[in-house]
Amino acid sequence: MSKPAETLRPLPMAAVVYLAFEPAWLALPREERGRIAGKIGAILARHPKVTFEWFDADALAGGFSDFAICRFSDMRAYHHLWEELRDTEIFAHPYARIVNVTTGIENGFQDYEASLKEETNG
Repeated sequence: MSKPAETLRPLPMAAVVYLAFEPAWLALPREERGRIAGKIGAILARHPKVTFEWFDADALAGGFSDFAICRFSDMRAYHHLWEELRDTEIFAHPYARIVNVTTGIENGFQDYEASLKEETNG
């Protein structure tokens, strides 16, 4: 049985998105890469329900060159952000591809334990 909407708590979630930038990206002049990256910044600004941190990992990892950590409590907001990002030339050309995504719920066990208490008390 589902809970009434007023008792649902937002679940803080995170996704680590692993990306591989292709040689075609590196072949672009830095000014052109900056122009394209500026478009990404504008998209991120349109999705304030998702925080986005970018990490460069070329020299530190294998199989991917960069990763992003996205934090959100609304899966729809996260999904809409990535739908818009995938429509950009970075992914459409493609200059980059998503290698893997790892998602998780921050301290999800606490939410589960709270729901057990509610069932016992409710």
